[in-house]
Amino acid sequence: MLRGTISGGRENPWWSYRARYRPDSARSLKCRCSRKKKVFRGYYTMIHSLFLINTSGDIFLEKHWKSVISRSVCDYFFEAQEKALSVENVPPVIPTPHHYLINIYREKIFFVSVIQTEVPPLFVIEFLHRVAEMFQDYFGDCSEASIKDNVVIVYELLEEMLDNGFPLATESNILKELIKPPTILRSMVNTITGSSNLGDTLPTGQLSTIPWRRAGVKYTNNEAYFDVVEEIDAILDKSGTTVFAEIQGVIDSCVKLSGMPDLTLSFMNPRLLDDVSFHPCVRFKRWESERVLSFIPPDGNFQLMSYHVNAQNLVAIPVYVKQNISFFETGSSGRLDITVGPKQTMGKTVEAVVVTAHMPKVVLSANLTATQGTYAYDPVTKILVWDIGKINPQKLPILKGSLSLQSGAPKPEENPSLMIDFKIQQLAISGLKVNRLDMFGEKYKPFKGVKYLTKAGKFQVRT
Repeated sequence: MLRGTISGGRENPWWSYRARYRPDSARSLKCRCSRKKKVFRGYYTMIHSLFLINTSGDIFLEKHWKSVISRSVCDYFFEAQEKALSVENVPPVIPTPHHYLINIYREKIFFVSVIQTEVPPLFVIEFLHRVAEMFQDYFGDCSEASIKDNVVIVYELLEEMLDNGFPLATESNILKELIKPPTILRSMVNTITGSSNLGDTLPTGQLSTIPWRRAGVKYTNNEAYFDVVEEIDAILDKSGTTVFAEIQGVIDSCVKLSGMPDLTLSFMNPRLLDDVSFHPCVRFKRWESERVLSFIPPDGNFQLMSYHVNAQNLVAIPVYVKQNISFFETGSSGRLDITVGPKQTMGKTVEAVVVTAHMPKVVLSANLTATQGTYAYDPVTKILVWDIGKINPQKLPILKGSLSLQSGAPKPEENPSLMIDFKIQQLAISGLKVNRLDMFGEKYKPFKGVKYLTKAGKFQVRT
């Protein structure tokens, strides 16, 4: 991650700024911000083009900052996509004879950037995630339909976020002063008057030492909410022993406070966190010395920090799976028996449980019985999905029955792995707990709240 993006509320920003004036049809002068050309860690960091590609392989939007690069450069991406087993396995960096393609996958959309010089890949990946998050913040979701419906605002955002290929304004508060978010009323007024969503004044925070927060914020109800969301990635062998486990967590924040509050967030057990990365508002030196988060927050929604817990002795597995999938040597049949139950959930309920199995190609059909939930087997994709829902510890869900195989086909060499999906409300499986939140610089008392959520990431059970 970039140090400029993860630390130093009082440190210098990623790049320096200067003001420039240009004539405008609606006003004689418009003051905008532009970034001086700068070398980032010894590289000229420059993004030449951006392509948005859906899962069908259609390029539905493209943007060029330097020269126009032909769409044919995406053929290298399509080749890599065909070789990958799933969309998550597409390589994030794809070298070509004259370019580098750096991509992310968000909300069934590939964001593919074209780079002509060698740059730190995480720099570009971080920026692409910022673009996707900005679309979600502006339009409610980052889908192909919402991007097409707001294509003018999309191009305006990309023009402001990247200046001549260099990141410029990536904070939501600054962009919302430059480009007003779309509303039905504003769209009607713009259609009638011919005006645009561009703001008339320079954002108040653009040139300040706190560019992520606008000045003069006022609220009738002052409140600050923090969501601790953890994803557990794990691989369990046939006996239930943990082969691999790690936790990836984020703290999402919604802060609506008047004035210029200075917050301090402390944890009861911060030492268990590894590989932390922060929003630029966090004072990194304070974290290094005291293990507390000290920051002046942006206004509205933002991700305060992300972290990993990868010590396997600290990762509790919240569910267990008893399974027996067998295929007979004689006869075209097999048996399946799966039981799912809670484990180390601190008394919390496991809900939204879904079991997915990619069956061998020789499996034609499944005749199963579920004591809870519903199951479906697709004979074309060979995917078995068992939607359990909420687990009752007093009566565990069981799925069992027979499998029909192709006549004369050899016995499958390997049994399918099970992918488990679940959610546990009001539990951080790592044991992380927020101790207290203190506010300085303002006299009012805000309403504060913390919510915890644990969910499955890539949770695999081998059979």
